Amino acid sequence: MSAIRTTLSSGALVAVLGLGYGMWAIISPGEERRRELIKNLPESNPVRMEETRKRNVLVMQALKEAAETSDNIARRFGGPPK
Repeated sequence: MSAIRTTLSSGALVAVLGLGYGMWAIISPGEERRRELIKNLPESNPVRMEETRKRNVLVMQALKEAAETSDNIARRFGGPPK
């Protein structure tokens, strides 16, 4: 009885894994679609990439200033004083 249960459980596990893999293979985009998606990413646009770099520099500058002070800078930017 235990051998039958183990065999059926193993078979069910293999079937579920196979079904999951099959669904993943159907849903995932093909190679041509993947290349098109990569080509249209915002990072491929030089203007957009430069804007992102500038924004990252500003964020890092704000974090550096926050780390150098002992004040709670969150209160400075629109938070009501308590």
